[in-house]
Amino acid sequence: MDFDALLLSRIQFAFVIAFHIMFPAFTIGLAAFLAVCEGLWLKTGHEAFKRLYLHWVKIFALAFAMGVVSGVVMSYQFGTNWSVFSEIAGSVIGPLLGYEVLTAFFLEATFLGVMLFGWNRVGRKLHFIATCAVAIGTTISAFWIISANSWMQTPQGFAVDPATGNFYATDWMKVVFTPSFPSRLAHMLLAAYITTAAVVLAAGAWQVIVGRLTKPTRWQMRMASMTLAILLPIQIMVGHESGLVAHEHQPAKIVAAEGWCESAPIQGTMLLAWPADNACGHAGITIPGTSPYLFAGLEEGEDMKGMDAFAPEEMPPFWLVFYGFRIMVGAGLVMLGLGLWGCFLWWRGRLDEKGLFHWAAVPGGALGFIAVITGWIVAEVGRQPYTVYGHLRTVDSVSPVSTAQVATSLLVFMVTYAIIFTAGTVYMARIATRGFDDDPTSPKEGRRAPGSPLGSVDDPAESGEDTVAAE
Repeated sequence: MDFDALLLSRIQFAFVIAFHIMFPAFTIGLAAFLAVCEGLWLKTGHEAFKRLYLHWVKIFALAFAMGVVSGVVMSYQFGTNWSVFSEIAGSVIGPLLGYEVLTAFFLEATFLGVMLFGWNRVGRKLHFIATCAVAIGTTISAFWIISANSWMQTPQGFAVDPATGNFYATDWMKVVFTPSFPSRLAHMLLAAYITTAAVVLAAGAWQVIVGRLTKPTRWQMRMASMTLAILLPIQIMVGHESGLVAHEHQPAKIVAAEGWCESAPIQGTMLLAWPADNACGHAGITIPGTSPYLFAGLEEGEDMKGMDAFAPEEMPPFWLVFYGFRIMVGAGLVMLGLGLWGCFLWWRGRLDEKGLFHWAAVPGGALGFIAVITGWIVAEVGRQPYTVYGHLRTVDSVSPVSTAQVATSLLVFMVTYAIIFTAGTVYMARIATRGFDDDPTSPKEGRRAPGSPLGSVDDPAESGEDTVAAE
């Protein structure tokens, strides 16, 4: 493999975004979880929900900080590694990223302080509003980032300046709301909620395994299991809709994901593939005749395209897209199984009893992140060989930098990220799994430590699980 500046720049961007995307995906879902916990506490007065909030808000603060840092580093690469892309498409992409800062980041930054430091300094309703504002801010941030990326996937609403060759917007509504945007936004938001639910379930399962079972642990396992069981079937339907849009606008991506070799009226679903000496370069195990059910609506006599319908230079890398898609789907199905299993145990009254489910749920906490990363591999590698699909090729987007320069920066990123983000992730995992104190009103745990930004674990107005929250 020829490690030139183009390939190394692609590897570097993939490496940085793989680290970055895990944190926004987690914080989007965790912000919603915190809003639900605080809302339930205000509604019911159950101390368990308040304890859940105070426990997970610490993890949210760390994940939010690491997401911001990794996001800033990622954005710098548009200038260092992809300056030609920035020059050509910057007048369209730049405002979308700017709107994300103006509408989302400022909202998050403003109310995050109240959320973290205002527990004993503002009223309950105002604090709940701050938590909801942060959750809304994370969703708005996803809106603009997915909008920018969806324009690169299915570009519309722009024209090319004949003098410079640069792109400029002609219809901002079309730029923001591209054909792939609605399904991709829903798919990403659901992925964030599912990822967080898997982490919360894993933390609760570990607390049961090590004998730290408390009422907050019981509640977080029930909430997480129910979330997985409800949202994953919806995610499957939304993902299918996203596939239909990609089939219409990016057929080469679907061809690679499905492994279709030759064009035919009806295609099958290839489950597994391996290298083979034939026209496609691969063979596999196929379930025949599935395309009419997956991609309905073809006109009579129209073929389902295969790899033979595209020039080799127009096809994305097959193996990354093909197996990235299968890992994503497999991770989602396993999480669905965990959610249904947990709900079944809840129904039978055995969710709090240590068993095989809890040992399976602990490693299952990583499945959401695996699904998010492999899903983005399918989306971004499947867009190749274009940065702006059908209009600007990746090879024409890279900065005029040397291979040595990119290799040096990639090495620095890898070492720095390995140290900082590994330490941060391990620390968050330790907080998440250490459990809750059995007696939240004891003097040792019930008083706020000097300088603590999170306030007291208990509230003087509340003495137990069934106390109604005072207004």
